[in-house]
Amino acid sequence: MVADASMGWLRGTLELVLAAVLAEGDRHGYALTQRIAELGLGTVRGGALYPVLGRMEAAGLVEAEWVAGQGGPGRKVYRLTAAGRERLVAETERWHHFSVAMDRLVGKAER
Repeated sequence: MVADASMGWLRGTLELVLAAVLAEGDRHGYALTQRIAELGLGTVRGGALYPVLGRMEAAGLVEAEWVAGQGGPGRKVYRLTAAGRERLVAETERWHHFSVAMDRLVGKAER
């Protein structure tokens, strides 16, 4: 679950966020959560992260590979697939339309 109640938006957009972060490069789960936090999007716990990654993997949007750890346990590293990149482009376009509509709505509420 997302740690901050104020970050409830992240729950609904986590797949898009993960795809965008993985488009930057392959990462293991903890590195994904660190990058999301660096971006100011909130703290994502494993209980929210791994089910979404599992669904994305089952849908063919990401691939996972176990990589041996250096002095520690191995890690599962996630990589965005070609299908994942295509979905990212489509969802980014949908997000743009949604955010424009929300900006219009919220802009009216602020007046």
